[in-house]
Amino acid sequence: MNQTTRYLQSVSDQQAIEIGALVNYLLIDAIKVGASDIHIEPWESTLVVRIRLNGVLNELVHLPLDLMEKISGRIKVMASLISYQTDLPQEGHAPANAELGGVELRISVFPTVRGEKIVIRIFDPSNRSFDLGSLGFEEETLQTFIKLLARPSGLILLTGPTGSGKTTAIYAALYHLVQRSGPAISISSVEDPVEFNLPMISQAQINPHKEFTYPVALRSLMRQDPQVIMVGEIRDPETAAIAVQAGLTGHLVISTIHSGSTAGVFARLINMDIEPFLLASSVSGVIGLRLIRKNCTYCAQPYQPEPGFLRLVPPEAIETAAFRRGVGCAECVHTGYSGRTAVTEMLVVNEVLRDAILQKMPTRSLQQVAIQQGMQTLWDMGLRRALSGQTPLEEILRVVAVDQF
Repeated sequence: MNQTTRYLQSVSDQQAIEIGALVNYLLIDAIKVGASDIHIEPWESTLVVRIRLNGVLNELVHLPLDLMEKISGRIKVMASLISYQTDLPQEGHAPANAELGGVELRISVFPTVRGEKIVIRIFDPSNRSFDLGSLGFEEETLQTFIKLLARPSGLILLTGPTGSGKTTAIYAALYHLVQRSGPAISISSVEDPVEFNLPMISQAQINPHKEFTYPVALRSLMRQDPQVIMVGEIRDPETAAIAVQAGLTGHLVISTIHSGSTAGVFARLINMDIEPFLLASSVSGVIGLRLIRKNCTYCAQPYQPEPGFLRLVPPEAIETAAFRRGVGCAECVHTGYSGRTAVTEMLVVNEVLRDAILQKMPTRSLQQVAIQQGMQTLWDMGLRRALSGQTPLEEILRVVAVDQF
């Protein structure tokens, strides 16, 4: 039983609930199990609180719906928001609090027809490691990534959906460069927002309301004598053009971009009016990222996946497979999972791929060329995890799109 439920059972009636204590218990329960987000949302007849644990939402507790206004008011005060404003979205943050273990909270309030929905993102420095070795990359992928980071110039791109580990990986890359070169290297970043402060790196946060956008920041940054530039996200043609140009003119540029697939990054950039010959010359590599949940080591047991899923696995691999799945226990909060690890797709641009990019090959064809050149797909890498018992086969199917097979 979590502390929130214990507290609710200890009070005599709803009128005796102390809102500050209730909110604290909600936060403590979420932080204790390592949740990344808290969702507080009014439904038809209840106020439901869910937490995102290992990337998946789980119900924490149901509260009386008429507590919504008081809870919202309390959280707004914590984030220095306007407590009486309920018809417009608001965003803010609550600084590190010793009572909550030093975590920082980023808070988003959104008006709905049933009342305000609140999402709290939890940033716990103690749970973050920016060591490249802790990302969970396969050894071959890790060594290739390190080699790309050793190049003096070029553009390295990370792609994947929201919450796929791009930010953690890019911070780990910067931290690796700091450890390798110390004060002999000049590293700057432009982000939206700055999620963690890194040592020996000049980090800037864009502010579109004051016209401090990615393009404005990058143009100014180019006059700051940087050797390494981190761009939080390439999301518009102007940012893309500056990042590509920087990669061509002696800078190592590391950034993220949203794309349906790893090979699809090139089509996305071409749609941003970047010429193929510039991409072929500037892009060193693209890393596709996904995060999968790992089996709980306390309760994982051998199991046999459903026949429909097994048909996707090569018969020779099934013969030696050690499929395992967590059944749920107190150690994993009865989810069957404990922590997450990365599944990657590493596309290194060589001469063959440069020719394919110059020819404007369709994404599917470019993907096939990359595979012929040795790229292991997300499905290949994920299947390895399932065959070795690190995660259920169903988890790979949940995370990796069917068209990756």
